[in-house]
Amino acid sequence: MSESVLTLALPTPEDTDRLGARLSDAFGRNAELLREKGFALRLEGNLGAGKTSLVRAMLRAAGFAGPVKSPTFSLVETYPVWGVTLAHFDFYRFEDPIEFEDAGFRDDFAPGTLAVTEWSEKALPYLPDADAVIELEHDGLGRRARLRALTPAGRQIFEALACDAAN
Repeated sequence: MSESVLTLALPTPEDTDRLGARLSDAFGRNAELLREKGFALRLEGNLGAGKTSLVRAMLRAAGFAGPVKSPTFSLVETYPVWGVTLAHFDFYRFEDPIEFEDAGFRDDFAPGTLAVTEWSEKALPYLPDADAVIELEHDGLGRRARLRALTPAGRQIFEALACDAAN
């Protein structure tokens, strides 16, 4: 499958929140896909690029009202949304990729889970392949997001996202 790419300007923090809400809606409308196959979403970007902010916006739009903490120290935080589990991972503190295997995290990349990872490169080559990647980077005072669908499931989610933007 060829890679599908969408680039978005996010000039304000509210634009990042809107992208999170649109992603939440796309995942919510495709909850059956999450239940049947699971989904692996990698978030890439430097410190402060907005990765955790994007996840927080997704969760808020999904109706999750509890605290949304960065998983930097806990390595993973889980949230019940859309009838599945969103597992938010942060591998920044990994000193060796084998820590991913040792922790048993592979089991979380399964049907019924949206696995969202930050600092994914620190868990390679053990980290399962991604369905989609969202690269966040600073762009002046705002941000730019580059969304890449890598599998048919990734394409399905991003097509739902694009349909949402057209309406």
